[in-house]
Amino acid sequence: MRIVDAHVHVWDVDAVPIPWFRDDLDLPGHASAVGLGRELTAAGVASAIAVQAADSVAEAEWLTATAARDPFLRRVVLQYSPAPGRAAGATGVAVTPAVVGMRAAVPQFAADLSDVDGLDALADHLGATGRALELLIRPEQLPAAATLSRRHPGTAIVVCHLGLGARTADGTWRAALDEAASAPGVSAKVSGLDLSARGAEESRGLLRLAFDLFGAERLAFGSDWPMSTRSIGYADVLAATRAALPRLSGAEERAFWSATADRLYPTGA
Repeated sequence: MRIVDAHVHVWDVDAVPIPWFRDDLDLPGHASAVGLGRELTAAGVASAIAVQAADSVAEAEWLTATAARDPFLRRVVLQYSPAPGRAAGATGVAVTPAVVGMRAAVPQFAADLSDVDGLDALADHLGATGRALELLIRPEQLPAAATLSRRHPGTAIVVCHLGLGARTADGTWRAALDEAASAPGVSAKVSGLDLSARGAEESRGLLRLAFDLFGAERLAFGSDWPMSTRSIGYADVLAATRAALPRLSGAEERAFWSATADRLYPTGA
């Protein structure tokens, strides 16, 4: 089964500082593409999509240059920094075919996302150029993803980490995820969920709900490397995901492990 890891990060805090990085986070200062490549090779993963960890122009330049020379990282998602008057899709760097989307990391904004400057213009721009809009949001913002998608039906909108991450999966989140999934243009990444720490029963319940709501054709696997590997290895993340999956047909497996990512993030846009 071909596997595409739709959510990884690479960085070098000595070359390009990451504002949120701290030593007490127990993360490597150098999360290199070479190190990731070793993990992917050992796990039998074909390729990965690198998501920018912060939002500086210097980091975006470093990430796109890294991907251009790496055999595994052929696609990147750049970070969108909401700012009044900022042009839609503006990154400050040359947008090459390897740039397959932009991520609005906006969990600190309003529940309805109405105060995220330029979000609608960004969605229009990405839809017109065949790129995805990723949303890193908190659970109560999930219904806003559906509303945004209905305003921009031609734009692929992808919710990172099921809009949950390592939080507790309560009824409020479940209802909000249901609302997000009700918009056919919204997909999601099964990533950043810390499945190994949740236990088998809870993990299976999470993924069963995700597949019931979205279907395999709107879900993509992501390891969230190296964030997810502070206490376990890359192969363990894969194993925990496999163990939590509901019973899938061959077509559904192909969709989840690679085809959804390839559809949402086509190269050469």
